[in-house]
Amino acid sequence: MKILVMGSGGVGGYFGAKLARAGESVTFVARGAHLDAIRAKGLRVKSTTEGEFVVASPATDDPARAGVADLVLFCVKSYDTGAAARAVRPAVGPDTAILCLQNGVDNEDKIGEIVGPGHVVGGAAYVLATIESPGVIAHAAGGRIAFGEMDGSQTARAGQILEAFQRAGIPTELTPRIVQMLWEKYLFIAAHSGMTAVTRCPIGVIRSIPETRRMYRLILEELAAVAKAAGVELPPETVDGLMGVADGVRPYKETFFPLPPHMTSSLYHDLTHSRPLELEALQGHALRLGEKLGVPTPVLFSVYAALRPYRDGAPA
Repeated sequence: MKILVMGSGGVGGYFGAKLARAGESVTFVARGAHLDAIRAKGLRVKSTTEGEFVVASPATDDPARAGVADLVLFCVKSYDTGAAARAVRPAVGPDTAILCLQNGVDNEDKIGEIVGPGHVVGGAAYVLATIESPGVIAHAAGGRIAFGEMDGSQTARAGQILEAFQRAGIPTELTPRIVQMLWEKYLFIAAHSGMTAVTRCPIGVIRSIPETRRMYRLILEELAAVAKAAGVELPPETVDGLMGVADGVRPYKETFFPLPPHMTSSLYHDLTHSRPLELEALQGHALRLGEKLGVPTPVLFSVYAALRPYRDGAPA
């Protein structure tokens, strides 16, 4: 399978490297020092669970140079979705599938509006991986993908993607309920990232203080109410299940595992390193949808407002 990895950071770099190691034809899209390092020395993955390995695959800063792909792993930060979708259009042929592995629940629509209908496949990546240094991906935990057609249908292309992931040793679930799974992850990511960023504390501190633990739960409850108003049917135990994960006492389904006390979030990491934040795709989207649907989200608004000055990086 000819695969283009659009965004070769922690998520794209980790999964793309595993696919390349398994023999798939993978091209990485990167930029700057990260691109230079991949070209010079290959992409190195340092995993706490799988050891260390290097793949020597083509890398470019221009997706048009890669030719038409069978599959695009779309892994850029959510604030780059529009620009990345426009850049990737030359690599999209009539049968190209674009598997979105981003944070949030509205990226699929944004990509589809730019590349055309029928290409986008919904996906959720459950992995903790980051760029340790140029050309090096540090994989700390997880590594599972759930994906499926946005309308819940079973298609031949989805089966081919599943087979490629299985050949690469990537635990993968092909599901007809990807929209619900995206929202389950969205609840968790929006609450967890918001609370770790606004407090500048890991989850162990947040859950040990009654007020911050209560605030975490209130955000989950507000997000669940927004999902219900939007017509997304989440299991009734979703909030309690995700709180068990946050409390570090029990997993929720096969995708969320109890959090160790030191766990923060990518939003926290970006904030503390003065980088732009995925604020609009996470907390901002739910706020706007809640306003549209008449669902109050006062706690979520407080988090959003406190982080808004840092959305585009450290304020001048």
